Amino acid sequence: MITKRAFLSTVTMAGTAAIGLGATAFRPALAQPYPSGVIRIVVPYSASTPPDIFARIVATALSEGEGWNVIVENKPGAVMTIGTNEVLRQPADGHSLLSITAPFAAAPALVPDAKFKIETDLAPLIQVGTAYNVLVVNPSVPVNSVAELIAYLKKDPGKHTFSSGGFGTPAHLLGELFKLETGVQATHVPYTQFPQAIADLISGVNTYQFITILPVVQHINTGKLRALAVMARKRVGVLKDVPTIVEAGYPKLAAEDWAGILVKTGTPPAVVARLNEAVNKALKTDKVREALVKLGVDPGGGTPEAFGALVHSETEHWTKVVQEAGIKINP
Repeated sequence: MITKRAFLSTVTMAGTAAIGLGATAFRPALAQPYPSGVIRIVVPYSASTPPDIFARIVATALSEGEGWNVIVENKPGAVMTIGTNEVLRQPADGHSLLSITAPFAAAPALVPDAKFKIETDLAPLIQVGTAYNVLVVNPSVPVNSVAELIAYLKKDPGKHTFSSGGFGTPAHLLGELFKLETGVQATHVPYTQFPQAIADLISGVNTYQFITILPVVQHINTGKLRALAVMARKRVGVLKDVPTIVEAGYPKLAAEDWAGILVKTGTPPAVVARLNEAVNKALKTDKVREALVKLGVDPGGGTPEAFGALVHSETEHWTKVVQEAGIKINP
């Protein structure tokens, strides 16, 4: 299980208590100019997935705002371990960053034999934003609320299926949490691509799915899919007429699909501070904020320490879900 003290040690060394949104506090002096070359943001997922989109928004903003050469590289596979190990093979100099989302917090439980450890090998840089998932069904499913879906599923236990974009994704983890909290039985059907998972849900192959909002907003608005609840504690602007899972009566199912950036442990404190400052600056620009809001994302920001605390808390939560659900994955 992740150790908060260890995970935050790099942040403490960096003196990031002095770094905040709009702060003008002391920043450690750089021993040499940074960056000295191309900055890579490695995404342990395929192109067009949420962490890829977030990374590209940040990369563009840093290139335009700081004049840096920032590129995004996709290294998907093996429950995020391929991309993570790629970053860990590089020097701890801030030129290789790791773009992650909430499922990364479940990685230690999903892949206990992974060669890396979050608490010792990686250090938090910043939270980029917070996104949300929505529970959707095909309109042919005769339900109009979460409670009705639960009752419908319980009539034929084991008959129904829920889909996701793959093992360890938010859709998968939320689906397992949904089963634990409600007592329903349904079979998980993982897909390698969002479009196919959505297409099969629309055609009625699967019964329901938890999915990030952006890819299904249009289908919800045109009636191809029915939204039962947003998995959040407050209503989301792009689906303002859809109740939250809390309003539906299941507060324990509220979950944030946050996104953020990690660096390799040992990255110089001054580099951590410089990167944190630059991304915070980018996240406050109108262009970046508008881009994120259009995706149904609340812009982030803040200190590495704050992001580290979030990852620590989320790791404890999803480790418990993985263990109680008995999820076993061999990358």
